[in-house]
Parts: sequence; structure tokens; C-alpha cells
Amino acid sequence: MWKRSELREAPAPLEGPVVGTITGGTIIWFVLFLGQLPFYGWFADHGHAWWVWTCLAGVGLGLLGIWYVRKRDAALKREAALKRTASDGL
Repeated sequence: MWKRSELREAPAPLEGPVVGTITGGTIIWFVLFLGQLPFYGWFADHGHAWWVWTCLAGVGLGLLGIWYVRKRDAALKREAALKRTASDGL
């Protein structure tokens, strides 16, 4: 199906302000949840209560994501510091 010459190497992953991006997304989900909460009765009457719960799930997953990317960021910084220390010693 694919010829060997047609295969290309995958590009390097993009690195950026991951913690800020996840935090911003979590805040947006929380604002959407709070904005829909006063209208929960209307949403429930029209069969759209899942919209409110989707926003709350977004907040919960966002909090989990913030925890994860902060741990990942710290591990990457630790590894870079160890490599820098090792290269300075040689």
C-alpha cells in the first residue's frame, strides 16, 4: 500500500505554555457551567440537562489535566537540570 519512500518521519511535538492553556480551558468550562446553572430547570425540561453536566465534567477533567501537566513540566525541568549538571561536570 505505502512505498517505503513515501513514509516520512513524524514532526517534533509542539511545546508551548501547556499549563496556561489547560488552565484557561478549565476556566472557560467553569464559566460555562456557572452561566448555565441558573437555567438548569429549562435545560432539564427541554432534555438538555447534559449540557450543564458536560461543562462540569470539563471542569473536573481540566483540574486533572492541570495536575498532570504541572507534574510533567516539573519532571521535564528536573531532567533538563540533571543533563545540564552532567554536561558541566564533563
